[in-house]
Amino acid sequence: MRSLGLNPSDTELNDMVNEVDADNNGTIDFNEFLNLMAQKVQVGDAEEELKNAFKVFDRDGSGTISAEELRHVLTSLGENMTAAEIDEMIQMADKDGDGSIDYDEFASIMMRE
Repeated sequence: MRSLGLNPSDTELNDMVNEVDADNNGTIDFNEFLNLMAQKVQVGDAEEELKNAFKVFDRDGSGTISAEELRHVLTSLGENMTAAEIDEMIQMADKDGDGSIDYDEFASIMMRE
């Protein structure tokens, strides 16, 4: 979360994890992470937080998130996903079908309720 421009205290971070840890395993998976980020974005300066989060995923600054960039971020979050799972995530978010996630598509995912 800190790499996304958010600076919660350790106590706040633990509270957030406990709040979104749906399976109560003490960690958050990617879907739980998305839910947490959606909650944080809705209560804060949404546009700025979304831009900062997008920059973390868009490692090459191209304006889109590729499957490889998504895989890198997920791996750094401790997610071990197959190429097929990553591709499926891209397809779910990729509204225009170009094979990558642009800012508008990313914002749509992060702002989901």
